[in-house]
Amino acid sequence: MPAAAKRVEKSADAYRSIGEAADELGLQPHVLRYWEGKFTRHLKPLKRPDGRRMFRPEDMTALKAIQLLVHDRGLTLKGAEQLLNEQGVEKVLAGQAILTVAGDDASMDSPARKLQETVQAAFAASQNTAETSVAAPAGAARDRLEAMLSDLEDIKQRLDSVRLARAA
Repeated sequence: MPAAAKRVEKSADAYRSIGEAADELGLQPHVLRYWEGKFTRHLKPLKRPDGRRMFRPEDMTALKAIQLLVHDRGLTLKGAEQLLNEQGVEKVLAGQAILTVAGDDASMDSPARKLQETVQAAFAASQNTAETSVAAPAGAARDRLEAMLSDLEDIKQRLDSVRLARAA
């Protein structure tokens, strides 16, 4: 293409090649190809007889939602797919999608929640101790830190075992 050629602005209803779609989103074409394989329910670009992909306006909308979830919100591809399947592309783009955890229940006692409560309690105790006495016993503070470290190591071990089980 000559350097003097200008890029033509396409309407929102126009089909886009993979290169045009990638440029519009600020991504590499291989990322779109990969997402096409992962988000088969939402991405169905037309393939021309010569094999080129042409992204429809619906595909561009879905790509924008995926990009928002994965790149901006930090979701995994699996998490983004689940959210799109449950709540839809329109809700995600409108900012109305709500991130939930399967089986999310206030009564559930997850290791992460227990750790969070332990850390909050330790900081609260630390503040109370600092307010009541200028020099808190070093042994008590060390014991609290060792207990927190033990909790963190336990949670790390549980997470590692879950990751290994999922990888297998």
